[in-house]
Amino acid sequence: MKLHWIRSAWIGCITILALGCAAATNRPTVPPPSVVDESSVRPGVNALYFQPDALEKYTAVLEGEHREVVQHRDEIIDAIGLVEGMVVADIGAGTGLSTTEIASRVGGDGLVFGVDIVPAFLDRIRERAKAELLTNVTVVLGEERVTALEDASVDLAFMCDTYHHIEYPQTYMHSLFRTLRPGGTLVLIDFERIEGEASPAILSHVRAGKQTVIAEVSQAGFVLESETELLEHNYYLHFRRP
Repeated sequence: MKLHWIRSAWIGCITILALGCAAATNRPTVPPPSVVDESSVRPGVNALYFQPDALEKYTAVLEGEHREVVQHRDEIIDAIGLVEGMVVADIGAGTGLSTTEIASRVGGDGLVFGVDIVPAFLDRIRERAKAELLTNVTVVLGEERVTALEDASVDLAFMCDTYHHIEYPQTYMHSLFRTLRPGGTLVLIDFERIEGEASPAILSHVRAGKQTVIAEVSQAGFVLESETELLEHNYYLHFRRP
């Protein structure tokens, strides 16, 4: 079957068989000339994740029950639209809280790429996948401007509280557009940033509100299809690659 072939092409090495996940080695696609010189919209926004104590500190933060997306984790995954055998990219996977749950839902014939720019987070995903006996998870060291995944290799991309950490949104979203297969889905969850309603911490940390994000993602070629009314402090959007 086609999906079996794809899975074999990505995870055909002894390391992957032993650990259940490994770093992808595919070269990232080249951004289009129109966005290749884009300047960072949030210089240094991810710097704290590279500190020596970041893994321990941010595992507690990212997986903390105080987070709305952790409290509603099951409902969020339910609403993605996963089916068995699907190839999914968890973009900005962090410590892999959603990665492994998605992997369990797509089954052994499916494949999940846990994509992040922080090597320590990828190590944590490896450990989590091994502990949960998941052999369909592959970690991918992404880059700030590109996904580091091959073109037309993914059925669905999942971004949960990740978009506001993207320094080069035009360039990156063009890369993500190419990563998805035609007809593929992008599920994007991020903080509501509304003056007078959002906390000062959110207003300071989150660059763009929902309408700006929709405009930026649409500029990359995605089409907004629907919004899931599930969360209070985050919006939940479904886009499609035509």
